[in-house]
Amino acid sequence: MIDIKFLRENPDVVKQNIKNKFQFEKLPLVDEVIELDKKNRAYIVEGDELRASRNKLSKQIGALMGQGKKDEAEAVKAQVSANAERLAELEKLEDECAEQIRSIMMRIPNIIDPSVPIGKDDSENVEITRFGEPKVPDFEIPYHTDILEALDGIDLDSARRVAGNGFYYLTGDIARLHSAVLTYARDFMIDRGFTYCVPPFMIRSNVVTGVMSFAEMDAMMYKIEGEDLYLIGTSEHSMIGRFIDQILPEVQLPLTLTSYSPCFRKEKGAHGIEERGIYRIHQFEKQEMIVVCKPEDSMMWFDKLWQNTVDLFRTLDIPVRTLECCSGDLADLKVKSLDVEAWSPRQKKYFEVGSCSNLGDAQARRLKIRVKGEGKTYLPHTLNNTVVAPPRMLIAFIENNLNEDGSVNIPEVLRPYMGGKSKITK
Repeated sequence: MIDIKFLRENPDVVKQNIKNKFQFEKLPLVDEVIELDKKNRAYIVEGDELRASRNKLSKQIGALMGQGKKDEAEAVKAQVSANAERLAELEKLEDECAEQIRSIMMRIPNIIDPSVPIGKDDSENVEITRFGEPKVPDFEIPYHTDILEALDGIDLDSARRVAGNGFYYLTGDIARLHSAVLTYARDFMIDRGFTYCVPPFMIRSNVVTGVMSFAEMDAMMYKIEGEDLYLIGTSEHSMIGRFIDQILPEVQLPLTLTSYSPCFRKEKGAHGIEERGIYRIHQFEKQEMIVVCKPEDSMMWFDKLWQNTVDLFRTLDIPVRTLECCSGDLADLKVKSLDVEAWSPRQKKYFEVGSCSNLGDAQARRLKIRVKGEGKTYLPHTLNNTVVAPPRMLIAFIENNLNEDGSVNIPEVLRPYMGGKSKITK
């Protein structure tokens, strides 16, 4: 959510930003906000005048009564009463207008960074860097669920009977590998100076609307029936929500946190053939990283965050590349975003395994997170990035470490978390 003062003074900039995001249907919202803002400020001015008048008239009543001018005092009292009724009406109108403005402002996209490439959708994202040599073995790589089933590592049929499509059982060494990757990712981030957290896995509606757009909320979140609670789609939600309505001492910045959580997502829409199995699912686990920092430091932290993910995948010998998300592929709160994609030897292409986002002060503004600096209070910037998100990440892992006999090699860095095993076999 952008600053109303900025919109008021720069409506053309806000409109151009909407055009850059190809959300032309939202252009009228800017003029609606401007008109509502004018009304609201008029209500505030009239209200302030009535409050000042009330104090003045109250003094007049006392003076008139002291002079024995009862009739004149009663007339002034009647004026005070009428003013009070109008003031109550104005206060109600102010509240209604402010709520309308907030509702519309939450639909207007954040101002994207000038470095973001302009494009309609993810097909126009721009490759930035590649790390590692993509390889295709000289033997056929089966679909990932076939590999996992051959290793007695997955049971999708039972999961469908228990919970429906989009769920899974991981078993044996594959389940252990899943946990090993998460534990390794946790320790990797701790070694990089991040504080480890396990957050709540449910959050209230005011936190949900503070951390994401309405469109994301509708597409992702599961609501708990009869409760003001939602299952988190990523631990970023509850990690940033931790600071709601807080004033943070500037000396505490930057806050660098890494968090583990299960994640729950509706995953609405059609799913292609490559999104079967454990690629697009309703429940998974993830290690996340978030940063709360000074505005002037946010782009520096953005580069550090995505580099952490790339470095982790490189320790696992998985080739990756980074893509700069174009304007049309950015969620409304994001200032800048970059996807990390891993190489799939079976598909002979890359696929997304993580996303790094700079949200500027949008989440802080919505959640009323402030920082107390020297002589001023300001809104911090918030950033988030996926460290690793199995089981999707396991697809890249098993394909890049698969042997012709169906066994899967365990990279050296993971062996301590796998009881010293160097290979998973049938």
